[in-house]
Order: sequence, then C-alpha cells, then structure tokens
Amino acid sequence: MTSQRRVAVTSKATDSESLAALLSAAAVRQRCRWFLEAARAGTLKHFVYDDSMLDDCVQIVAQETLTNYPDLVVPYHSRWRHFETPTGDLSNVLLKYVGASDHDRCRAELDLVFVSVLLDAGAGGRWQYRDDDTGMVYRRSEGLAVASIRMFVAGLFSSDPASPCQVDSDALIALDVDGLESGFKTDDDNSLPGLAERTLLLNRLGGVLAESSATGLCRPSDWILDNLGERAVTAEHLLAVVLDHLNPIWPQGRIEEGVALGDVGYHPLACSAEEFPGLVPFHKLSQWLTYSLIEPLARGGIEVCELNGLTGLAEYRNGGLFVDCGVIQPDKAILTHQPLDVASEIVVEWRALTVALLDEMVVRVRRQLAVNEDDFPLACLLQGGSWSAGRRLAQQLRPDGSPPLRLHMTGTVF
Repeated sequence: MTSQRRVAVTSKATDSESLAALLSAAAVRQRCRWFLEAARAGTLKHFVYDDSMLDDCVQIVAQETLTNYPDLVVPYHSRWRHFETPTGDLSNVLLKYVGASDHDRCRAELDLVFVSVLLDAGAGGRWQYRDDDTGMVYRRSEGLAVASIRMFVAGLFSSDPASPCQVDSDALIALDVDGLESGFKTDDDNSLPGLAERTLLLNRLGGVLAESSATGLCRPSDWILDNLGERAVTAEHLLAVVLDHLNPIWPQGRIEEGVALGDVGYHPLACSAEEFPGLVPFHKLSQWLTYSLIEPLARGGIEVCELNGLTGLAEYRNGGLFVDCGVIQPDKAILTHQPLDVASEIVVEWRALTVALLDEMVVRVRRQLAVNEDDFPLACLLQGGSWSAGRRLAQQLRPDGSPPLRLHMTGTVF
C-alpha cells in the first residue's frame, strides 16, 4: 500500500533486526500516537482535530454497542462475524466436508480465514453477491465473506479434488482472475474493484507458501500451527507469526534492507524518529487476520490472550466514523471529493489518527458502559461498535454509504 519513495534510513536503522521492530502492533500504536499528539497541537498538515466532539462520538459508539448487544456480551471483531448471516452461520457448512475432529475443523477454518480476509479489502458501492443456496443478496464485507466461503467449499483454493476445504500453494499459484470473477459473480454490471490485485495477492501467497515447504504442498494452517505450541499465546506473538509469513506477499509493500515491511506508509511527521525515519506501520489486514484466527485456534485448543496488545484497524469504516462525527476534519474541502491514493500523506494521516483515536475511545466507552478491560478489549469495541457505527453514519450521510474521503481501491489495503 506504500509509495515507491525510498526512505533515507540512518545507519542505526540499516540493521535488519532493527527494521524488524516495525513488525509489531506496539510500533503501530507508538507511531500513530505521534499523529494524535500533533493533531492536538494543531500542527497536522491535512486534518484539524476537535477534542470536544470525541465524547459525542463515544456516546454514539456506546449506544451502537448496546443496540447490537444489549447484554454487553460482545464477541470479538473478526471475519467470523460476517459468516453469521440472517439464514444462519454459514461456517457450519464446513461440517459437510471436514472430518469431525476439532483438529481437522481447526485446520480448515484457519485456511478459510486466510483467503477470506485477504479477499476482504473493499467491495465498493456497486458490487453484490446473490447466494444460490439461500437466495439472499449480500453486499460489501458480508458479500465478500459469503462468496469466499462458497468458493472455499467448492474447492477453488485446493489442488486436491478429494479435499476441497483446504487452501494450498499449488491451487493459489494456479488461480487466475477468471476463477475469482466466477466466484464473485462479477460482470460489466456487477463489478468488483481490485479483482486483478486480489488474484495477484493470492498468487503471491501461494508462491511464499511453496517456498516455505521442502516437502511439497503447504497450507496456511501449517504456518500457524507449526509456529505455535499447544499452550496459550499472546496476540502480539500470533501477529508476529502472521507478519513474518505474510509481509512478502503485498504487491506494494515496502522493502528496506531486505526486510519486507508490508503495510507501512511514509509521512514527514515521522522523519524525526531516530530509527526508520518517515515510516508509519499499520499492518491492517494482518491484524484483521490475527483477530480472525483467535476462534479457530480456540477450537484447536490454543488460547490467544492479551488481545489489547493489538491495535484498532486503520480502515475506512473506523476512520470514517471520526470524520463523520466531526472529531477530525480535512482542512481542505477538495480532499473530500478527489480520489486519494492509499499511500498519500493525507490517507497515512487519516489511518494513523484512526488507530490512536480508537485507543482513546475504548477507555471512554468502557466507562460509559461500566465494563472493564478484560471483559471489553479493543476487539469488542471494534465489533460492538465503532465499525458498525461508522458504516451506519456513512449510509445516513451519503446515498451510496461510501466513506467521507474517496479512495482508489486496490483490493489489497482497505
């Protein structure tokens, strides 16, 4: 998602082990916090911050959470919520194809969530998916989720006809745009942005999978299960495993000193840093994937703990919430009308403010709802929440439900 501009890295930052420090949620949180501090000082280039509006935004999210989950038993924000449709939980369709053991289902679910998350990077306002099995029509993230699980059980991502519910390197390498076009049911009147880019992303995933295995086919579930023990793991450790394997697949991902940094932007505000000047990490899809791995791993007997080690997600529903509530506003009206590249300074600013403001918001929402950090981690704010409130406000304010800032959708970031 980053620009092709090369960053001048100090001698202290040229060491690959130092660069690898950017591959963490802690680095995301720290650097994004700088942008909120600058916003409060009134020194941001593209956004004006109004702290007086944050409490109003908190009230909206707290009420959204109570409306969605009156008992305040809020599940984690993850891909699995999008499989929970009005006709039932579509993830149960796996039971028709996967062995009865928890281990077999865990592996299938891990594979599924990899491709489903990587295909979930914006659907635009035109595309929709009609599910043949239920007759229901889905749009946006829900549509991408339903389409992905239908493709998964049909064996599109498996090279073994006898085992359709798996994702393996050979099938991903061989995947072409026509396969995804058919799976998403796209045509001239039902277009999906970034389809070629999504195909390339999965091709690259297949290539990295193949390179990591000396014994033939490799599945994403192998990556995860082979790098975790049988005991509890922290969310930060799980993210580290994900980033270590996924960062080379991003077509526009930044590479410095031979280290694939992935979803890392550039902004002058970060140029004063002693290490990696100018770099601002987000790791949005990788963190979204990490959140989505928690439930399959629990089925396999592996608990993921310390969820607040992850950050909020730097994407347009959470970011749009803060713009639509007036917490942050572009300082030039033209910026709300022209399409913006995801690597541009304004989008990097917007994404960084989103992450930092979610950290501010979760503390205040907990206070409003009288819940504690253990019962209401950041993953519950996103689900309860901030994401759906951002979508609802977008639908109220704009006929097509689009975000307040227009974006060039690449299918690999948002």
